[in-house]
Amino acid sequence: MSADLPKPDYAHNMRIIGHCDQGGRPDGVQIMVHRGYAYIGHMFSKGFSVVDVRDARNPRAVNYFPAPPNTWNIHLQSHDDLLLVVNAKDMFVEFADEKAYYRGQLGKVLGTAERKSSQRDWTAGLAVYDISKPEAPRLIGFMAVDGGGIHRIWYTGGRWAYVSALLDGFTDYIFMTVDMSDPANPREAGRWWIPGMNQAAAETPSWPATSRYGLHHANVHGDTAYAAWRDAGMVVIDVADRTRPKLVTHRNWSPPFGGGTHNCLPLPDRDLLIVLDEAVLDHQEDGLKLIWVFDNRIREQVLGDGFERELVLCRAWAA
Repeated sequence: MSADLPKPDYAHNMRIIGHCDQGGRPDGVQIMVHRGYAYIGHMFSKGFSVVDVRDARNPRAVNYFPAPPNTWNIHLQSHDDLLLVVNAKDMFVEFADEKAYYRGQLGKVLGTAERKSSQRDWTAGLAVYDISKPEAPRLIGFMAVDGGGIHRIWYTGGRWAYVSALLDGFTDYIFMTVDMSDPANPREAGRWWIPGMNQAAAETPSWPATSRYGLHHANVHGDTAYAAWRDAGMVVIDVADRTRPKLVTHRNWSPPFGGGTHNCLPLPDRDLLIVLDEAVLDHQEDGLKLIWVFDNRIREQVLGDGFERELVLCRAWAA
């Protein structure tokens, strides 16, 4: 190993062959690699970086795009020569104590649930870049949202993208489908939320005020979205009609466990669904967080003129 390469704390059947300081911005939240270039969203450095990784032994930072003021670009997705980048309020500006971010309804903390009319000092929405010249992304479209902004994206190419969005009038992040048929003009197609989240429609939450009933993000396979809804557990959504997402099933194990569901990963070839609860505090201060394995076989039952798609959740094993 070269003397100038970082030394890992532990490695098994792996070795470091190259290193890049990302242009002096060593933090990263999400990385996507497209045509030999890595796109890296930053949390502390803000903005996103472009790193040439065609020579794995000598990766080079080649570009950096700063975020708008008081905004972060922590998550991004690339496909089809398109790069989709979130724009949302920089939460570290709001939360000096990170613990407060995970407790209570975020829209109420930020004031977006009350539809405050005061001037906002951040940018909220979904930015679309043309990366046909991968080292030089070019902004071609932007879908603005009224509220805190977008937290995560799921995009694997084609017409549809899926985001978690904090919108005015809602207590926390909800699920939204985005029509990408015209990448220069992305637009909302549909939305779904847990009843009780739409404060603007006079809905009342049925959960404790200290719980985060907000969507982290959804992984989508076919016409099904598997959504990690933090302290609300797992929500499975039928998106066959992208304009009218509808509930398939909702499973929550908090309490007795600590909540904070963060990832729902379907393994279609094995009829399994892996669900992860995120630990954010030390010494289990935020409760016991587990990895769950679900039986994900789906059956269809004829009901009148239509079909009801129902998950058969026969087993949930904590690992």
